[in-house]
Amino acid sequence: MRSNACYKFSRGERIATSSRRRIAMSHPYHHALSSVKKWGGEVSDYQAIHDWFDETKAHFADFRHRALRHHSEGIFLCEKFFGTTITLSSGRVVPTRAIGEQHVLEDCGFIPTVKDWLENMSVEPWMKRVGKKLSQTLEQEEPDGCIPSRFAEVTVS
Repeated sequence: MRSNACYKFSRGERIATSSRRRIAMSHPYHHALSSVKKWGGEVSDYQAIHDWFDETKAHFADFRHRALRHHSEGIFLCEKFFGTTITLSSGRVVPTRAIGEQHVLEDCGFIPTVKDWLENMSVEPWMKRVGKKLSQTLEQEEPDGCIPSRFAEVTVS
């Protein structure tokens, strides 16, 4: 049994606790430290992956940023982006998916699906609006794939 495996909520953020200290898990650096503890290597071996998961904070700076990548599809996207495995500075090979799962588990306590995030989202009227029915607009303006008349006078030099 590991003494640092206990997680609790503190002021809205998930933290790891041990008998010696509390580590805030809300910053990618702390996730990278946790990865080092689990698989070895150096913080720099993991930093890019954990930064990728949390870079959505730049666009929505509270826990809801997690809805964009902290789920099962996000873990598979991470694997697609970074490759199936990474090779640590120590030479050890670690599956990227395992690192992604570790990050999501530390933040969410489980691995949600996209459905888990979206099913309780309130639907706003603007979400249901249709701007232009593009297929109909294009059929009316560009019959037979012709160049629209508004562009016919434009020449490329």
